[in-house]
Amino acid sequence: EVQLVESGGGIVQPGGSLRLSCVGSGYIFSTYWMYWVRQAPGKGLEWVSTISDGGVSLYYADSVKGRATISRDNAKKTLYLQMNSLKPEDTGAYYCVRAPYAGPTATSLTDRSRGYWGQGTQVTVTS
Repeated sequence: EVQLVESGGGIVQPGGSLRLSCVGSGYIFSTYWMYWVRQAPGKGLEWVSTISDGGVSLYYADSVKGRATISRDNAKKTLYLQMNSLKPEDTGAYYCVRAPYAGPTATSLTDRSRGYWGQGTQVTVTS
């Protein structure tokens, strides 16, 4: 059974930083592209970032480019998202998503019916 467990969310002041983590299990972690997707209160899903299976190809939404860094440790089966210079508009639930199939795939994802999703970790940016 595929499982994705996020952690690292919390309450932070504007300008602060957080590092989100996601541990994957039940599949060969190193063979799947991974995504971070977020959802602000009362809004739809927003793709944040993507990393290829080997960690070479990285993609970012314009809204976080320059402030976010996606990475992965395949030996630890863990995906990360380092978020700096946080803004109130970064508030929301952050989901770790595994691509629906192994190998190269879409560079972004917001379809809840595609892939495997974690339960999410809440990030709140407020003064």
